[in-house]
Amino acid sequence: MPLAPSELILNEDQSIYHLHLRPENLADIVITVGDPDRVSEVTKHFDKVEFSTQKREFKTETGTFEGKRISVISTGIGTDNIDIVLNELDALANIDFEIREIKEQKKSLQIIRLGTSGAIQPDISVDSILLSRRGIGFDSLLHFYQSASVRDQDFERSFSAHLQLNLEKSIPYCVDADSALLHHFKNPNYFEGNTVTNVGFYGPQGRTLRLKTEDETLNDKLQSFSFKTEKITNLEMETSGIYGLSKLLGHRALSINAILANRATGKFSKNPSRVVELMITESLQRIAEL
Repeated sequence: MPLAPSELILNEDQSIYHLHLRPENLADIVITVGDPDRVSEVTKHFDKVEFSTQKREFKTETGTFEGKRISVISTGIGTDNIDIVLNELDALANIDFEIREIKEQKKSLQIIRLGTSGAIQPDISVDSILLSRRGIGFDSLLHFYQSASVRDQDFERSFSAHLQLNLEKSIPYCVDADSALLHHFKNPNYFEGNTVTNVGFYGPQGRTLRLKTEDETLNDKLQSFSFKTEKITNLEMETSGIYGLSKLLGHRALSINAILANRATGKFSKNPSRVVELMITESLQRIAEL
């Protein structure tokens, strides 16, 4: 049964509504970045760029790096944008736009987030790189989908019991990274950990400028939490949504984080562009070996 125009929204040129991409513009390997300006910081290393477009904060460039065809897409900030990006990427891969029907043969994309993050444990140094073993979402996105099958509910129960969150806040959810991608990107110089995805940059991450937070001990509780000896390692704003929707849709995802700040020590990188560039170049080399 064809998908209604109100559900699968296409532009006049038959591109998907927000990303402004047609299926042929998308590679099977996708790098996501938050900042539209970071797209070119990745593709400047490509052998060639075959396609480029931008609509709103969603900028895409597709090209090749050492024989691998890759699309680099900016998502903007937050899992509300991730909901748009992941659903539209899947539509490009797995829906026939001509007849507006889901394809029988599904394609699995490999989605690698190259993002920035703040550590919450004092022993995770600024200017390091961290692979997210899990994404733990405070954002409620996955609760709008039938998601129980992809969530680590034992972790969720332990986490929620430890935090004792105000009931007016959403219940955190937890989804693992793709195990094969995590193994492929392992590096003795990298940290691995459990990444919390927050719904904002200031209050939700315990920052106070002029407004006081509802729970001034939240970051302390995050730092002290332990699940089978594993700790919460860092905070950012997209990973849980990427992991959750990727698992539900049959795609493989990994979040790679450049640690620019350490909330426990109060330090911030003196040269953030250097560690971001290192993350990009080392990740491209690993992608070339996929």
